[in-house]
Amino acid sequence: MTNGWGFPDFDAHEGVHLFTDPASGLRAVIAIHSTALGPAGGGARFWHYADSDDAITDALRLSRGMSFKNAMAGLPMGGGKAVVLADPQRTKSDALLKAFGRAIDSLGGRYVTAEDVGMSDRDMVTISNETKFVTGLPVASGRAGGNPGPSTALGVYLGVRAAAKRALGADGMKGVHVAIQGVGSVGGGLAELLARDGARLTIADVDAGRAATLADKLGAQHVDADAILGVEADIVSPNALGAILHEKSIAGLRTKVVAGGANNQLATREDGWRLHARGITYAPDYVINAGGIINVCLEYMGQGDRAEVEARIHKIPDRLNEVWDESERSGEPASAVADMIARRLIGRG
Repeated sequence: MTNGWGFPDFDAHEGVHLFTDPASGLRAVIAIHSTALGPAGGGARFWHYADSDDAITDALRLSRGMSFKNAMAGLPMGGGKAVVLADPQRTKSDALLKAFGRAIDSLGGRYVTAEDVGMSDRDMVTISNETKFVTGLPVASGRAGGNPGPSTALGVYLGVRAAAKRALGADGMKGVHVAIQGVGSVGGGLAELLARDGARLTIADVDAGRAATLADKLGAQHVDADAILGVEADIVSPNALGAILHEKSIAGLRTKVVAGGANNQLATREDGWRLHARGITYAPDYVINAGGIINVCLEYMGQGDRAEVEARIHKIPDRLNEVWDESERSGEPASAVADMIARRLIGRG
């Protein structure tokens, strides 16, 4: 047993809540890592897991990442995450979403939900019929909030540019080769922005048709999803699911930079050291991908407009450079430095 429980990723979480609703078929996990800075903010993921323990582990890892992300972004929110377990067909009904909304409401505001993988802004509207503790709702043009994907993509784009300058000495992205894993809302948005800058792109997605269509549109190359991490490129950008950087995949990397929007890219903390030992510049995921939570947090708090959201997102490169500077001074990997700073900010340093 680890930490008194059977989950290595249990990190003094304030609460891990399991919900079921037989009438709608809801099975959900809500993990609250910290409320030191405010209510635990973090999206809800709708995903099929082979084992329910995998869903709990995902919620634990993601909620800890949200604590660190919100702290590093200077937001008045703690960290939480929800996982709604989907059946193999990913059947989603309004009844299930409403039951999930009631589960959130039962926590009395300690957790605030938003969109994540498998959830949409329409789903957030349905959930909001049962609880006020939800954000990422459709908003009027120019207002903070709405779909967080484009905001996340903007922050990742700015972080990729910062990483290119740091590791490659590049003042722009023209001719810089970026291999993008996953071209959904975030990875696809990133690809569009980089193509506009003249970057050379290789892309991949589990939906091969989506990758091929986007490649044709942008004049990019596309490869099979299982080959993208081994592409020789200046920058590798993971923008799909997590735990894809491990001992074997890191050994196969042919890049100088890893910078992408996927959550929990490192399978273990030791993998941060493996990247560091190879001299690969790593952008800690919860620092570079904070754009979406900045957007929906300001919506929830009723603070600012789209201009304020973008001004805060444009500070992401400064935070990355702070981490990289300290990594150079201390000899610690960027992943460990970011964790140290974030833990200090939530009072666990």
